[in-house]
Amino acid sequence: MCSSDLARGPGDCRLGRVFDHIGVAVSDLAASEHFYRTVLSVLGIEPSYAGADQVGWDDWWIGPTDSEHPVTRGLHVGFRARDRAQVDAFWQAGIDAGYGDDGAPGPRTQYGPTYYGGFLLDPDGNSVEAVHDDSEEAVPEGRVDHVWIRVRDPQASRRFYTTIAPHAGLRLTHDSPDRVQLSGRDYSFSLLRAERQRTEHVHLAFPAREDATVRAFHAAALAAGYEDHGAPGERAVYHPGYYGAFVFDPDGNNIELVNHHRA
Repeated sequence: MCSSDLARGPGDCRLGRVFDHIGVAVSDLAASEHFYRTVLSVLGIEPSYAGADQVGWDDWWIGPTDSEHPVTRGLHVGFRARDRAQVDAFWQAGIDAGYGDDGAPGPRTQYGPTYYGGFLLDPDGNSVEAVHDDSEEAVPEGRVDHVWIRVRDPQASRRFYTTIAPHAGLRLTHDSPDRVQLSGRDYSFSLLRAERQRTEHVHLAFPAREDATVRAFHAAALAAGYEDHGAPGERAVYHPGYYGAFVFDPDGNNIELVNHHRA
């Protein structure tokens, strides 16, 4: 399992093409677990961990709200589908189960000439997509393809994420006043100006290969004036060898770099 800051137990996160892990807090864990089991099973994955404290699907983790983790809202996450038929099946499974439609399956050429997506709403109103794009490299279905977070000021967020980019394996791939995109190998996340609901209380963790990289990430963020949320160190509560550091982005989201040595 991939441990997040919502985690209470051991983890098995791997360096790869996607985020190390993404953690969201949900208002009703059972209801959200049912939603994600319903739609992600269509994409070929089942939970890698399921307990009373959290449920995780490789790089995607949900946990209950508490005093430290208010409910996550205003988030968009896209999961990779094998083909267009799998996108259709993902969307239909959600609709058949009574979940909200956020956009029927179809081409979205504004995102790319071969981009095909279908969108649903999870129980907390977050937008959840299955996407297939012929132009992208094949990765296991069900993994996170992209994340969009809505922010107060995309350029202020750009300054934060470009500060940590050299340590998080990111590069700037789009830069405009209202939208900034950063990408890793075969995944991306975008910072959009919040016109309605700003994204709140999401946890994004990026992988590192060395403890020194974790320390450099934390030092660079603090030197640039960003707020500490956890100094570099081992978090054995997640698993032995879990070495991470945490800072807040300008909108208060919890951003981590983690090395899973000795996992």
